[in-house]
Amino acid sequence: MKIKRVPTGIPGFDELVQGGFPSGSCVLITGNPGTGKTIFGLQYIYNGAIKFGERGLYVNISIPTRTLLEQASMFGWDMKRLQDQNMVNFLNISLDTLDQNISELIIENIRNNEIERAVIDSISILATNAPLYKSLNEISVVDIMERKSIFSPPILGDYVVKKFVYNFIDRLRRADHCTILVICEACNSGDYLSRDTVSEFACDGVIKMEHIVLAGGSRRMISIVKMRSTDCETIPHNFEIEKEGIIVKPLKEETI
Repeated sequence: MKIKRVPTGIPGFDELVQGGFPSGSCVLITGNPGTGKTIFGLQYIYNGAIKFGERGLYVNISIPTRTLLEQASMFGWDMKRLQDQNMVNFLNISLDTLDQNISELIIENIRNNEIERAVIDSISILATNAPLYKSLNEISVVDIMERKSIFSPPILGDYVVKKFVYNFIDRLRRADHCTILVICEACNSGDYLSRDTVSEFACDGVIKMEHIVLAGGSRRMISIVKMRSTDCETIPHNFEIEKEGIIVKPLKEETI
């Protein structure tokens, strides 16, 4: 059975994942601040509307929409025009309005506006505030550990965060016609790729973006850590952020 692919339109990237992401998949974009995650997300949405005629949704959590519009305009991406044409929708969610129904709000927007590609920016902010979404009387101690065990608030908080992340990503899958990118901050230590330590396991694919500082300068690198149902190129590739957005360089053009 042939898998439908959703191309990003980002030069040099799609050939690394057999032409694009599997349709309906949920892909994690992870990296430290300043590595280009938001640019990747905006470019994915913009290209979807301009190159492939697909409606896009950008869920910006605690990030003002005007900031994203300004960032997009730096690359010549007229998101405001696409908004007016109902091809791109920005869903701005402030921290003081977050609750356990956040995933349902996103899914409703996707279905009502016939969205085919979406970006969540970022799940790290959601995970940081996850304990706010659930009151103590909604949490069963039995869910956490054995009845006769004693737990402390830090253990409870960690449990709530991980359960929220799993549930959030699982609920996003209900919008099975929509291919979703979930942006997160990378973990600075240990073997995990995300600060919440679970989103890389819950998502269908993981893209890692890095900005490495060297003695003679710096380089940006992008890696496909995993991609379900895809024979992907896992070797890290250099990429650059140019005036028209991200460009992934072929290996033959890279310098060591």
